[in-house]
Amino acid sequence: IPVVAALTGHSPAGGCVLALCCDYRVMARSIDPAKPFVIGLNEVQVGLVAPEGIQRLMRRVVGHHRAGVLLAGGQLVSAERALEIGLVDELADGASGVVERALAWLQTQLKLPHQPMLQTRAIARADLHEAMQPQHIQLDRFVEAWYSADAQAALQALVAKLGKA
Repeated sequence: IPVVAALTGHSPAGGCVLALCCDYRVMARSIDPAKPFVIGLNEVQVGLVAPEGIQRLMRRVVGHHRAGVLLAGGQLVSAERALEIGLVDELADGASGVVERALAWLQTQLKLPHQPMLQTRAIARADLHEAMQPQHIQLDRFVEAWYSADAQAALQALVAKLGKA
């Protein structure tokens, strides 16, 4: 079944990973241009390394060079920039607009001849399935990294920063 992400706000880290696994991504524009909604893989900012499989997902969507730049800096990008670089497919106004556009995309897909659409989708997403194989995710290593000195220091700094906001 085709899967669409309806991103109604910020989508860092795990939210971005889930969106990268979808066939199509619709993200909300913030009502306050000074405080845009952001999306990205910010693992480096919290002292972690995004697993190879997750990095493959990012490369699959935005290309190798751009993914490398975003991943190495743990960058989050605004919804508008995400659209420019192909990280999201469409922007909409407000949560209801996002859901409406996401459902419209999905309904269009579901009206296509079923088997050809599904078979084409399976071929087009083969690299996504490969990226999510356990040897590329190494979940035990990722979880263990949360307890490293770098991750703990970065997380404590983030908590302190959020406490002052």
